[in-house]
Amino acid sequence: MATKAAGVPAGTSERGPAGAREPGGGQGSGTDGRFRAVVCAYAVSGYGNYLNLIALSLFSYQVTGTAFGVGAVMALRLLSGFVAGLSSAALSARTSRLRVMIGADVAQGLAMTVLALCAARTPAWLLGCAVVVMGAGNTCFTVALRSAVPAMVGREFRTRANGLLVTGRSIATVLGFASAAPVIAFGGYGTAFAVNAASFAVSAGALLVLRPRTDGEEHGLEEGGRREDAERPGRRLPWRGAAGLPGLLLGMIVLRGVDALASSSHNVALPVVAHASEPSGPALFMTRFWVAWAIGTIVAHFVLKRAAKGPAWGERAFALGTLAMSVFFVAAFTGLPDAGLMAVAACAGFADGWTEIVFTSRLQAASDRQRSRLFGMSATAETAGFAVGTVLAAAALETLPALTVVGIFHGAAVCGALLLLLFAAAVPRSPSPTSGSEGGTHGTSPRSGTLPGA
Repeated sequence: MATKAAGVPAGTSERGPAGAREPGGGQGSGTDGRFRAVVCAYAVSGYGNYLNLIALSLFSYQVTGTAFGVGAVMALRLLSGFVAGLSSAALSARTSRLRVMIGADVAQGLAMTVLALCAARTPAWLLGCAVVVMGAGNTCFTVALRSAVPAMVGREFRTRANGLLVTGRSIATVLGFASAAPVIAFGGYGTAFAVNAASFAVSAGALLVLRPRTDGEEHGLEEGGRREDAERPGRRLPWRGAAGLPGLLLGMIVLRGVDALASSSHNVALPVVAHASEPSGPALFMTRFWVAWAIGTIVAHFVLKRAAKGPAWGERAFALGTLAMSVFFVAAFTGLPDAGLMAVAACAGFADGWTEIVFTSRLQAASDRQRSRLFGMSATAETAGFAVGTVLAAAALETLPALTVVGIFHGAAVCGALLLLLFAAAVPRSPSPTSGSEGGTHGTSPRSGTLPGA
């Protein structure tokens, strides 16, 4: 992957000096060293988050003393993320995305610092305040980062950039989950929270030093000028969505929410299966599964990067990826041997990474002003889907086997993917100019929008 020099000196504002904008709308001509440093900082904070995901769940049980208390803490965190998703677009409109990301890191770092200092005697109300900050901060950071990618690297390089972010997150997931047990065993919950606070400090410090451009004034692509309602004057299209957005785009966001609901089922069911399959080492079972999954997401990034000079991807690729991901996750609960389970988990990870990159890149094709709104809607749909799915899946697992529960939930995602494929087939394609360069393909093709992105 060729890298280019950054177009904005580290000491300038995120919008850059007047007249220094690149044609593609980004601060550089691709995923340069500055953006890779941002990805590394994002991965560091992601590691802290996944470490904290386990530590905070166990700590919540210690503080509340009941399983209901743990569920209430998780629900509070998800609720704050849901509300933050609704308001993130308005927040980004009043300040720069860079300030939103730094503010979210600082707020979460302070919340974790307080928990680290009070770990020995944390009252329930303080734990509740901390999880509200964590839920809202994580959503605001994610929305701002995803919507800022085209301004950071240029619209035509957004697929590569999203792939790097997915790869960084996947590595952080494995390391965070794998190190949670030894960190807690060695230093207790206070040490785990301190590590998480330090990870946020690293991320905020890197953003302050790098000061990447996160806001731009470029118009949206709508992928090659495909404005589905203005392209054919006088033609009434049935796919016009709510709030002035194309119906297919809203369909992708809805399917993303359904996918989150489906994903909650395998996240809830996996520990149950791990304890049943390997009672002496359930953690090892889950580590193998998630490591294989992470390898699959990384492979998806490399495949999409190599395919970037070929046909661009859009709604159909996203729907097919969601369908494949659901099928593989269901297959993982059919009692396969270890080798088969890891192979299926890797395939599920590949489809997961594929849909994440395709989905994110498609939303990033919108105008700078609209991106925050779209990602806010997406975050709201994903958070709501995962929250509802977690409650329903946990209740269903009390009476039904894991395979049945996962099959039902992912069956809903399969139906949603098939429905989106039908809608996409009903919308006529407009002619797309061809180009032998990555910039030409992803900057003008109506089917660009590679992603997804979770």
